[in-house]
Amino acid sequence: MLPALPVIAAEGPSGLPLPRFATTRSTPINVRIGPGTKYGVAWVYVKSGTPVEIVQEFDTWRKVRDVDGSEGWIHQNLLSGKRAGVVEPPEGETQVILLAGRSPDSGVRAYLGTGYRVDIAKCDGAWCEVSASYAPDNGGHASITGFLPQDKLWGVYKDEEFD
Repeated sequence: MLPALPVIAAEGPSGLPLPRFATTRSTPINVRIGPGTKYGVAWVYVKSGTPVEIVQEFDTWRKVRDVDGSEGWIHQNLLSGKRAGVVEPPEGETQVILLAGRSPDSGVRAYLGTGYRVDIAKCDGAWCEVSASYAPDNGGHASITGFLPQDKLWGVYKDEEFD
């Protein structure tokens, strides 16, 4: 039996690693079936800040995969390096606890359901500091910050560290 080798990310024509996560920059964004405007539209993103995984590059086009596994092509100018994630509770559970600190005993800030989108500020390989936006009962817009276990988010790799 051979020892497992570390997985090294490939580098695309942009000089950036592949795969990598990004977010949509604006709306609407046509996701195409091929790398160019001559290709048909597969679907349209209607909300900016949606997390996507860039899995391939061709010239100025990026092949992306979204949280449900669908793949298509987006022009590089329509993507941002900002990080966001989607809450993915363990199988059989419907929510993840947003904690006040990097510990299960740090106190509950909120309960986030499956598919809840969060902005990711930084990750240390085990925990991510995130911000969750919501609409309070009195109207308007608010957000709450806290920490999520890194393995409960789609939009960040296992053991990935960044700030």
